[in-house]
Order: sequence, then C-alpha cells, then structure tokens
Amino acid sequence: MVQLKLRRFIAAKLIHRWLSWVIGLSLIGLLVACSPANKTQELAKSGYTNEQPALSGDGRFIAFVSNRDGEQKIVMYDLQQEHFVDLPRLNQRRGITESPSLSRTGRYITYTANTLGRPELRLYDRATKRSKVLIYSYRGGLRNPSISNDGRYLVFETSRRGQWDIEVLDRGFNVELDIPDSSIPPQK
Repeated sequence: MVQLKLRRFIAAKLIHRWLSWVIGLSLIGLLVACSPANKTQELAKSGYTNEQPALSGDGRFIAFVSNRDGEQKIVMYDLQQEHFVDLPRLNQRRGITESPSLSRTGRYITYTANTLGRPELRLYDRATKRSKVLIYSYRGGLRNPSISNDGRYLVFETSRRGQWDIEVLDRGFNVELDIPDSSIPPQK
C-alpha cells in the first residue's frame, strides 16, 4: 500500500514537472512570437536562472522566479514598456517565493512563500504595494496557486489530506477587482 502511494506520488511529481516545462516553454514561445527579438533574447539570455513564468491576462506583464541579486525572488517585466517593474515588499529575505500567477492587468500577484519551513499562500497588490498571507502554514504541501483574471478567486493544490487536492478560495464580495481601468499608477 505504501509503495503504491509512493509510486503515485512520484508519477504525479514527474507529470507536474513535465507540465511545468511544457507550459514554461509555451510561454517563452509566445514571448518570442509576440516580442521584438532583441528584448526576448534579453530575458532568455540574461545569465540568470529564470523559471516558473506567468503571463497577465492582458498579455502585458510577465512574472517569473529569478536568481537576480543572488537571491531567488519573483520579478515582473513589462513587455509593452520593455523594463522590469518595481515590486516593493513582495520578496522577503531568507524566504523562498515560488509559483507566481497574475490577474488581468497584473495588479494582483499570488504566489507561495516559505519563510518558516511551511508554505503560505500570499497575495501581493501592486496598487497598495503590500503582500498579505491568505492561507497560513498548511499541514503538508501547498503549491501552484493561480488567480482569476478579476483577482477574486484563487485555486491551488494542497496535500493536507494526504493526497494532492485542488482547493478554491473566494476572496469575497468586498475585494477590489482587477479591471482594465484599475488604479495602478503608471511605471516610470
């Protein structure tokens, strides 16, 4: 019984890795097809490890995990303005941030953070420049968060019941939705 669960777990991990690579390579292909060649090469040939890409719903921003400045962190690139976007207070020292997901205009970034040995689901709001914990330290694992275009719903995988399950989090009726006319100030 234990060996069967172990085999299923290993198979699920391999499938997850394969899907991550396929999605990542597909997004890179999309960037190559839609961006000027010199800017795509700048991201692809940066000399840094860049992984786990996520594209905003409007196609303007890409967020990914990078080892820039010697630390693993989430960075965001504006494909239209062709520069990196400042994300104050998103990345924490001595913490691991992974699996970014963007709302329609990139106002909201959801990601996992691991600062005390247990994963947390976090949400960063570019309008307020604040990050908050949505789900504290789950027993077991927490991975692959994804946010809806309007920023109200989040889905993620959790292993709190001893197997990988999908959960949906509704942030409620009182959240400010990410709509095209959002109040994010333009980046300089």
